[in-house]
Amino acid sequence: MRVKRFASLAVLLFLIILLGACNSRNASDATSVTDKQDNAVSEAIEEVTGEEAEAGMNTGNGTEHSVPQELKTIPREYYQAADHPGTLAEITYNTYESKTYEQKSKELTKRAIVYLPYGYSKEKKYNVFYLMHGGWSNETTTLGTPNQPNSFKNVIDHAIENGEVEPLIIVCPTYNNESPEDSADYTLAFYTLTVNYHNELVNDLIPAVEGTYSTYAKSTSPEDIKNSRDHRAFGGFSMGSVTTWYTFVNCLDEFRYFLPMSGAMDYEGDDVDAAVTASGYSPDDFFIYAITGTNDFEGGHFTSQIEGMLGMPSGNFISADSEESGNIAFRIKDGYSHDGRAAMEYTYNGLMWFWN
Repeated sequence: MRVKRFASLAVLLFLIILLGACNSRNASDATSVTDKQDNAVSEAIEEVTGEEAEAGMNTGNGTEHSVPQELKTIPREYYQAADHPGTLAEITYNTYESKTYEQKSKELTKRAIVYLPYGYSKEKKYNVFYLMHGGWSNETTTLGTPNQPNSFKNVIDHAIENGEVEPLIIVCPTYNNESPEDSADYTLAFYTLTVNYHNELVNDLIPAVEGTYSTYAKSTSPEDIKNSRDHRAFGGFSMGSVTTWYTFVNCLDEFRYFLPMSGAMDYEGDDVDAAVTASGYSPDDFFIYAITGTNDFEGGHFTSQIEGMLGMPSGNFISADSEESGNIAFRIKDGYSHDGRAAMEYTYNGLMWFWN
């Protein structure tokens, strides 16, 4: 089911600087869209969510390990340095150009930024969250670099220090090929780089990361990576969310958890549904925590995709607040737009739920 009424808003997604999963500014610096866009999308979201009961969507009930109804705001003090900070590292790996990966026409050396929690030890095993940036961004946008960390790195430090988030490894890669400008090219990024990124992710990045750091994968063989899928998540904001959906479609063997935030594919659920059916996995084998804002210009398109997925007759997608009763928790943050504050807060809330 395609929903055309939000198409013009979806295009705007890539014509404004998309701040990715977060940036180094704190919440007060975030940029919002115009009031006119905000009001239009707010009305659209209210319309599609208000029709949920009549649309015959799959729903479930449960209270165990429930996703909270309200998103938590990042405490202001979290943007400052923590007493027990984690560290950032860089990892490089060889891959092939995402535009023609299967033809292996051009080999590239790429970099990812890796967050290691305070007290990281090779004697322990860690869950891994792969977090993709948005448009006009790269692998350093979210957490910064070892020499120049961003403020969101402090947020993660505090959340782990205060027991809100289990100590984990976070990997910030890039779907760009040779230049950050790749991310700014709407056609290239949306229709090619995000679509094909899963090849690089599975074949090159995961083995590089999990062959270096201590995770639940016993080795980097495809079998061991598959066997450890319960301890791996992928998420992203905006164009990173688009990448998340394509990762879901192609990588259910490698990932159990997904955190798409304010970025949709250009179709409404049928292709995603078909991917689940073809994979052989059941609705009990994955969980999607999807988040957007009432004033987000991509919110209507994003909501429509979730609505389409929940309306599939296959029953592959079930709206619920816990893994025990379904596999999609969808949250809409009142008053939030398509900006850095939203990206950071949505990611913070996702991490408080995954594996906690």
